[in-house]
Amino acid sequence: MNAKATISKEIFAPHDERMLGAVQVKRRTKKKIPFLATGGQGEYLTYICLSVTNKKPAQASITKVKQFEGSTSFVRRTQWMLEQLRQVNGIDPNRDSPEFDLLFENAFDQWVANTASEKCTFFQVLHHTCQRYLTDKKPEFINCQSKIMGGNSILHSAADSVTSAVQKASQALNERGERLGRAEEKTEELKNSAQQFAETAHKV
Repeated sequence: MNAKATISKEIFAPHDERMLGAVQVKRRTKKKIPFLATGGQGEYLTYICLSVTNKKPAQASITKVKQFEGSTSFVRRTQWMLEQLRQVNGIDPNRDSPEFDLLFENAFDQWVANTASEKCTFFQVLHHTCQRYLTDKKPEFINCQSKIMGGNSILHSAADSVTSAVQKASQALNERGERLGRAEEKTEELKNSAQQFAETAHKV
């Protein structure tokens, strides 16, 4: 089982939550650690996870999850409700870049994702989740590539093409129906004239 599947199972499933997406990150700028805290817990991996509760009304949140060196388990750290997210900064709208910033009501973090594509996938899910679960006060997405902003544009374009295909098919059926209708009328006319001819011939 990969790390993200394990996080979903260990951290979110027990709380009746569903993980929608996650991105492995490192800080772009080192946090100033107080002198007394220097003998900390060593190296660790950090994941930013997006989840939603299973019970209605569904509530989405962003959680920082860590895995410390030498440990196989994951630890839930800071958690923010999605409503607290104020701004998502993609840093560079013109290239695939792994850097991004998240600005919350009470926090600001600068991150570097493992890869640019992992960040892109996470941003697409995050953008779509904000559109779906936040009615007002949606966060601002800045310096993001258009493919990120259209997180579900692939779905939209697929839906559009299906709709247009259905419209074309129904138009073709209508036209065919009209043609069949006209053919039926013609057949009826021929039948009638044949009948009249037969009757006339019989009289003669």
